[in-house]
Amino acid sequence: MQRRFLLVILLSLSVCLAWSQKKELSQARTYIKSGKDFDKAEKLMVDLLKNPENRTNPKIYLTLYESVLMQYQAANEKLYLKQKYDTAAFFNLTRRMYQITESFDSLDAQPNKKGKIDPSYRKSHAETMNLMRPNLYFGGTFNLRRNNYAQAYDFFETYIEADHQPLFTGYDYLKRDTLMPTAAYWATLCGHRMQDVDRTLKYHKLALEDPSKAVYVRQYVCEAYQWQQNDSAYHAALEDGFVNHPDYPYFFPRLADYYNARGDYESTLKLASNALVHQPNKPLFLLAKSLALLNLERYDDCITVSETLIQQCDTLPEPYYNIATCYLNHALTLEQKNEPRVYREQIKLFYTKALPYMESYRKLAQEDKQRWAPALYRIYLNLNMGKQFEEIDRLMRK
Repeated sequence: MQRRFLLVILLSLSVCLAWSQKKELSQARTYIKSGKDFDKAEKLMVDLLKNPENRTNPKIYLTLYESVLMQYQAANEKLYLKQKYDTAAFFNLTRRMYQITESFDSLDAQPNKKGKIDPSYRKSHAETMNLMRPNLYFGGTFNLRRNNYAQAYDFFETYIEADHQPLFTGYDYLKRDTLMPTAAYWATLCGHRMQDVDRTLKYHKLALEDPSKAVYVRQYVCEAYQWQQNDSAYHAALEDGFVNHPDYPYFFPRLADYYNARGDYESTLKLASNALVHQPNKPLFLLAKSLALLNLERYDDCITVSETLIQQCDTLPEPYYNIATCYLNHALTLEQKNEPRVYREQIKLFYTKALPYMESYRKLAQEDKQRWAPALYRIYLNLNMGKQFEEIDRLMRK
């Protein structure tokens, strides 16, 4: 008895659901035939599709498609006649039609009773959507110009993903559409602006196929891996960026910093040396090599490279500091031998050589007192430069 009662309830619900579908579909058709209130027809169908049991009814999708298509055509006519219309709404209609036709196609492509797959609407829907396809791209750039990055990304994603949709079988957008890499770049840019790692990385390989944007794509990828705290991927991305764009100022200094932060000065030296093969006199590369040699305690080599750097650019403070530090470290090495009579003259010579470079560094980097003040204090003391020693002593006491 109880089972029979439950069956009666289920049948009643099924009848009610069918009646509701029929009623809403009839009302939507009335709206469409009237030539207005297409948006109301759309809402009726959207509400029906909120119930999972309605999602197998092709009439709902087709009515929904027609209601949005009518809105699109009305909007397109207004734009053509240069009448006032919401441009953002026009682009959104295009994207909604893509979502509707792609969803319906999966239903339309279900095997029939004989197991055969023969979509009835695929050809006509694909042809219509293909004609509207540029509006997806322009909808993306429209939102991008207004800093609506999430909306812009959605448009570019729909544009790119059409290549994977069964609805567009045979169109081969990836091979035939030359805008695909550019759309992928804009999508990558949107992801980067949102600091969204997944969106930044999703289409970056396709975006690299646009040679005019490849350098920026590689930078965004590096930063995405930083946000992700993916150390190995960040390192690999920096190396890839430097190999492909050695002149771009982003990759080399960060790659050098990566090695220096880990005390891997040999890698920094190798990086700088390889870079100098292609650009022998670039100050950035010379400076990195100078610092690596200093950290590796190869003082004479560091002095040679730093002198070359000064010849190329005499306003950079770092090479003066590096040379002075090399001479001071030479002096310290001899002082630690505790044989002042043997090494007195050599020690004095190293302090004498360090003097002009550290004073030059002071002039060029006056704010960096913590570096030059102790060094000059030591130099003036060892060279018995009383007046200069007193001045630096007072300065350090303050």
